[in-house]
Amino acid sequence: MLKTFRRKTQEVTPVNNIVIEGGHKLSGVVHISGAKNAVLPLIAAAMLPEGVSQIEETPWLTDVCFMCDVLNYLGAATSYESGTLTIDATELSNATAPFEEVQKMRASFLVMGPLLARLGQARIPLPGGCAIGARPIDLHLKGFEAMGAGITISDNYIEARVNHLHGARIYLDFPSVGATENIMMAASLAEGNTVIENAAKEPEIVDLANFLNAMGAKIKGAGTDVVRIFGVEELRPARHTTIPDRIEAGSFMLMAAITRSELFLENVITSHLQPIIAKLNDSGVRIIDDIDGLRVLPAKDILPVEIKTLPYPGFPTDMQAQFMAYLTLAGGCSSIKETVFENRFMHVPELRKMGADITVRGNTAVINGVPKLKGGRVAATDLRAGAAMIVAALAAEGETVIEQVDHIYRGYEDIIGKLLQVGAHIREE
Repeated sequence: MLKTFRRKTQEVTPVNNIVIEGGHKLSGVVHISGAKNAVLPLIAAAMLPEGVSQIEETPWLTDVCFMCDVLNYLGAATSYESGTLTIDATELSNATAPFEEVQKMRASFLVMGPLLARLGQARIPLPGGCAIGARPIDLHLKGFEAMGAGITISDNYIEARVNHLHGARIYLDFPSVGATENIMMAASLAEGNTVIENAAKEPEIVDLANFLNAMGAKIKGAGTDVVRIFGVEELRPARHTTIPDRIEAGSFMLMAAITRSELFLENVITSHLQPIIAKLNDSGVRIIDDIDGLRVLPAKDILPVEIKTLPYPGFPTDMQAQFMAYLTLAGGCSSIKETVFENRFMHVPELRKMGADITVRGNTAVINGVPKLKGGRVAATDLRAGAAMIVAALAAEGETVIEQVDHIYRGYEDIIGKLLQVGAHIREE
């Protein structure tokens, strides 16, 4: 039976706390879900053609629910069954996105490009999401203006209007993933050709381009710093399979490593994980690549490492918090320099509550390894900080209670069930 997302949204986050008894080994197989950061732009892209598109390997997440709620509000119909999201954008007609839903999730701003291309107008509230620092949307707006849109900002809304989008040469001052995606979607139906220079290179960009090309778009260069979009008159619905979630995979790799456990991860693309694998190797962990996935073989002693977050293919900022939790038990001094977001160390006070020795100096955290962590009551201050709390709690002595777990359910599908299957002592309350 098909299920609407609006009816199920509350069921994705059914609890207030996650409780973990640390110190237990993990073993077995973890299936990695479709990528959160890939599926959200895919959902937005399904607004471009009239008709029914399907996205397979859609993870069951609150962010996906929120995104579908936005599309429903705009006139599209969404349904979900057995990991496949079906989107019928035939009746798309409303150009004003709902304030409450957009405030919950920054990625909902990705509907602006498709709305401009399809309806010639868009009215979007200023976006919300995790409070991990400024993530300006000016690069999105710069791209739309270059393509002929008029932009006005008033009363916490951004409004854009255009008679006909036209191709343009757009240079991004920073390789923004969201801006690259939003401009790609709008440019797919623009008149003429668009070139995005200094474009983001993330695998999620390539996944979006593949979906758009399946619809009949003409996009070349996705995954490089120059993306070329040759505008077409119309797009058709398509069926697409979401790439595996490299951040979920990296998080489980660290859960295995910190508990000195061996885990096998299936449904991964190893090439997407190279920066994470490299740093795990530096810490003494062995990763064995297999045709069906990869195996994590933990280090006997965790070695300290130095990390600097960078846009892809550098070390991902979305893995910084989880790696910091892991390095709290390293034998020596490690450092993590955060260059992408200026407010992404909110997990540091929570790790300190568990006995971690971490000093923050500007945008650099210095982690002096300690012999052990102890359980306590901590908070998931944002999505990836929540994953870091799980990493730390799995290795800590005693019981850890993680509060504000709604953040975790935004990006990790069935995290409790997956950990129970590999032997974690974890429960919801």
